[in-house]
Amino acid sequence: MNRDALNRIGAEQPVLIAGPTASGKSALALEIAARQGGVIVNADALQVFANWRVLTARPTPDEEAVAPHLLYGHVPGEAAYSVGHWLREVEPALRGGARPILVGGTGLYFTALTEGLAEIPETPPEIRALADARMAAEGTRALLAELDAETAARIDTANPVRVQRAWEVLRSTGRGLAAWQDATPAPLLPPAACARILLEADRDWLADRIARRFDRMIADGALAEAQANLPGWDPARPSSKAIGGSELIAHLKGELPLADAVEAGKIATRQYAKRQRTWFRSKMRDWTPVDLP
Repeated sequence: MNRDALNRIGAEQPVLIAGPTASGKSALALEIAARQGGVIVNADALQVFANWRVLTARPTPDEEAVAPHLLYGHVPGEAAYSVGHWLREVEPALRGGARPILVGGTGLYFTALTEGLAEIPETPPEIRALADARMAAEGTRALLAELDAETAARIDTANPVRVQRAWEVLRSTGRGLAAWQDATPAPLLPPAACARILLEADRDWLADRIARRFDRMIADGALAEAQANLPGWDPARPSSKAIGGSELIAHLKGELPLADAVEAGKIATRQYAKRQRTWFRSKMRDWTPVDLP
């Protein structure tokens, strides 16, 4: 790893560490915290949930003993959670006195933090239910066809969650997501105020790490964790998007042999990493790249 950019980080400077899953972000955050001090703050949309620890690669108790950690595993698995929730919760960590080290793979969290987030009203439950039903019956393309052109050109149209969210905003407010975004307030943490590190990983190197980490998760109890989530399993919940969760649930339901579920989980993780890299290339071109390994 090229350390030049890391060595230039000031001891009091807030640090943002982004990168694809399994690239070693948490280890780097711990290294910086141990060397310079600071509080590690989660910026991963799945690691907020209490019902998945192993499968989302949350820091272990031993790692949490090295430095203070915030916003990990504090949200019930059945709860709704969004980037707006995260921004409201992260603000006190930025004002708390200790130097924050924000780490995660959710690009939207970082862009909202450093560029601001449009204050869009919550989606009414009946609109959400209609969107869920239409997605199940008609798929992404039908909802995408009804979006305003500016929004359709701006969002990641390959991501069903983003397409559904844009459709819900338009349907519930009568105003396109792009228009809401254009009225975005000032960011909580302007780019010039922090060090922004983007870990960039070779695809084959990362694929090997993903495979080995998924095997380790199984050995460390990911299947038992899935078993605990099986009663009342609802794939529509945000926490159910934990990568590999639906595959392990399918095994527990008798729909897949364990070996097939594990392989499917690894494939899903590689696909997720690809989507992350696409986002980073599009939205984080001005971040400082750090090449791995």
